[in-house]
Amino acid sequence: MPTVSIVVPCFNAADTLAETLASLRAQSVTDWEMLCVDDGSTDATPEMLAHAARADARIRVIANTGKGPSRARNLGVAEARGSVIGFCDADDLWAPDKLRLCLAALADPAVDAVFARIAFLDGARTSKLSTVPSGDLSVPTLLGENPVCTMSNLVVRRAAFVATGGFDTGMVHNEDLEWLIRLVGQGSRVIGLDRTLVRYRTSVSGLSSDLAAMRAGRDRAIATAARHGFVADARSEAIHLRYLARRALRVGAPGAEALRLAAAGLATSPAGFLSDLRRGGLTALGALLSPLMPARLRRALFAS
Repeated sequence: MPTVSIVVPCFNAADTLAETLASLRAQSVTDWEMLCVDDGSTDATPEMLAHAARADARIRVIANTGKGPSRARNLGVAEARGSVIGFCDADDLWAPDKLRLCLAALADPAVDAVFARIAFLDGARTSKLSTVPSGDLSVPTLLGENPVCTMSNLVVRRAAFVATGGFDTGMVHNEDLEWLIRLVGQGSRVIGLDRTLVRYRTSVSGLSSDLAAMRAGRDRAIATAARHGFVADARSEAIHLRYLARRALRVGAPGAEALRLAAAGLATSPAGFLSDLRRGGLTALGALLSPLMPARLRRALFAS
């Protein structure tokens, strides 16, 4: 029985899938299985997955028939045999020691899940890094600026995942945030490692670039937080708007979008928006200048 089950939701990922699978197979820890859940791909993804499964008996392919990433992840966990679950999207990359370091952290029975820093990729180039807060992950931190950033960054005990009930399959955006709030809200301890263990591809056309839909999904996450006794105040809303403004700058969205988000954040709570003075100040300045800045420069300056 493998210790770790790696769940990889896939949809039309032929351009990036080979590199992603290679990074997973290159893990220094070899006691794993991989469940690749194909969500009805119409490109070469199914053939690539079938080839990978023939080449490595630890890889299994599951069909999800176009039902979305949340159901794909839930389905992967339902089929998993490992006591620890790692998620990786089909366009992200793991560092070779990711599993080793996360399993070392999970050797503490009080720890339920682990994340780390991520490097944002602009094409083939690494731009900047995310940050990891000190202390355990909390719902107030998640309501402000989600430091996990992507499910590719999380390794979690299977029992803790199952206790949450899994991802909300009715959500397309911010389903990871809503689920993380349930995970932390149920009392699970989630810690961050000050290491860069994931490379995350940014794209203006990707799901994570749809800022309006992200905002709608956040409203669902706020409702979940309220059920656990946490209310999103003006400060956390301003921090979230700062996060969206930085993401708009990072993915090369139209400059006016970043300016609108930054202005809304400053109006909601100047103290919250500027709670990290360097990040808030640079975001406000970048948003103000963004209509004049090339998209590549914006991505380079605001990747973290």
